[in-house]
Amino acid sequence: MRTSSTSTTPSGTAGTPSSAAATPSRPSTAPPGPATGASGTSFRARLAALLAGVATVGALITAGATTAHAADTPLRDLAAAKGKVMGTAVTGSKLTGTYGDIAGREFNWLTPGNAMKWGSVEPTQGSFDWAEADQIVNFAEAHGQEVRGHTLVWHSQNPDWLANGSWTPAQLGTLMQNHINTEVGRYEGRVAAWDVVNEPFNEDGTYRPTLWYDGLGADYIASALTWARAADPAAKLYINDYNVEGVNAKSTALYNLVKSLKERGVPIDGVGLQAHLIVGQVPSTLQQNIQRFADLGVDVAITELDIRMQLPSDSAKLTQQAADYKAVMSACLAVTRCTGVTVWGFTDSDSWIPDTFPGQGAATPYDENYAPKPAYRAIVEALGGTTTEPPTGACTAAYSVTSQWNTGFTGQVRIACSGAALSSWRASWNFGAGQRITQAWNGTCAQTGATVTCSNASYNGTVPDGGSVTFGFNGSWSGSNPVPTVTLA
Repeated sequence: MRTSSTSTTPSGTAGTPSSAAATPSRPSTAPPGPATGASGTSFRARLAALLAGVATVGALITAGATTAHAADTPLRDLAAAKGKVMGTAVTGSKLTGTYGDIAGREFNWLTPGNAMKWGSVEPTQGSFDWAEADQIVNFAEAHGQEVRGHTLVWHSQNPDWLANGSWTPAQLGTLMQNHINTEVGRYEGRVAAWDVVNEPFNEDGTYRPTLWYDGLGADYIASALTWARAADPAAKLYINDYNVEGVNAKSTALYNLVKSLKERGVPIDGVGLQAHLIVGQVPSTLQQNIQRFADLGVDVAITELDIRMQLPSDSAKLTQQAADYKAVMSACLAVTRCTGVTVWGFTDSDSWIPDTFPGQGAATPYDENYAPKPAYRAIVEALGGTTTEPPTGACTAAYSVTSQWNTGFTGQVRIACSGAALSSWRASWNFGAGQRITQAWNGTCAQTGATVTCSNASYNGTVPDGGSVTFGFNGSWSGSNPVPTVTLA
């Protein structure tokens, strides 16, 4: 995967499209990128009642101290108030429990990380698998969200039968047209925007040699857009690429392509800037670049934002990352035709970065335990919202359900300190619906009736100022699985 001083190649990770982490769009071995969607001023009506928060946080150490981790107003509502999109890439199988709660509450657009790529939907020629794509679209509709389809024509994550076939230009054109007709037609009226063509350029601005370019020439792009418009006249059509966030040779090639397509009357509604960035390296020309595309008469979307760092993270890196997230948000907010921002996964536990860039990570607004990071608060502030910070000198405990099935679930409690420290801990709560713990790790848990008490293992009793520990457990449930309030002693 190629990298630049400001971002790495994004879209489509090497590996199977069904990998746990949503992969972004990258070059040859790059990951797949998200799609932010149509103009940010037209959303479906959102649910009046938003889902409950990620975790119920208990008062601890300091009497009466509680922590409201999330924004006072969800990101989706803050963004909508400014006529913008706040989206995330998601993995369909994870849209339950805490992951599903956050995805439904905080975002007004969803991008399938892998589920709509050609290799996922047609692994064998003529045999289709729409299960995960349908799951994401259904979830979005149930939560008043729009969907950005990702991606129709790309050099990566194609099925073997397509990538390894020997095709004449006529056959290749027919395959592409049929694929676009089938997928876009299936979701006509349900997917608001499509990344029609993904990553067509090399870093120097020349066309990337691919199955499509080599077989059909540069006009494969115009053909794909034209066929997508015919399949769903209402969907917004985008070209999406990485390392095009600032003004450079690659973004200028993309600019010239869009200008030419507009002049020729080819349907093109927007440009997606993936924005897989590195801490401290947001391009200084980001806003200028967004504006010059907007001046062509197209929308611009930040489609795959994440900002990675060398691990381990620390307060200085997290502070810089927060400033970088705020800078990207502010650049989009400053341009009317920038429709909004989609993050490429909202939690570090569902990020493609560690697998692709060994030793790097912590790239998203939430940590692995679904706790909002400074980057989350920076997004809130950029959108004009507020967050309630934990009181100085407090240690807090946050309970979350990480997975759930018919009769059981896996839960986790994260104990964190800010301005204080612990040498040992004991956490307790009361289950409200008959749940029972069956197994625990990283701690010792006992349950009497509805009351659960857990204490630290010998190796994780110390929680330093600015640090955290977690313990987990499996449990059984029936009917409902409400999140309890945890207290520390």
